[in-house]
Amino acid sequence: MSDLLERLRGRGWRMTAQRRVVAEVLDGEHVHLTADEVHARAVAKLPEISRATVYNTLGELVSLGEVLEVATDQRAKRYDPNAHRPHHHLVCAQCGAIRDVHPTGNPLADLPDTERFGFTVSDVEVTYRGLCPNCASA
Repeated sequence: MSDLLERLRGRGWRMTAQRRVVAEVLDGEHVHLTADEVHARAVAKLPEISRATVYNTLGELVSLGEVLEVATDQRAKRYDPNAHRPHHHLVCAQCGAIRDVHPTGNPLADLPDTERFGFTVSDVEVTYRGLCPNCASA
């Protein structure tokens, strides 16, 4: 389970009703919702929340480093509250389902100096692609 709400409270982030609802919608394990999905779920909890408020709140959470913006292929960006535990993503090439994965090892260390081309590498993003069990069995 993500600890997004606790992290935001700890930062002293002003918790309006709208911001709280967006954070509640995002809170959880393996959550990778689009902005439209966040909005739809937020409206179910707080009918008066606007799409602009959801988008602005998501942008602020990304700027704070509390939520990751995940882009896979040409699909809509998704928002991941698991911003403080290093992880990679497993993506279904058919339906777009995303799961967080935590393989052992250090992918940064696996990049030989001869393949860095003079770059000072500070971060690695790995995306595994394949078919989820539902799509594979269809």
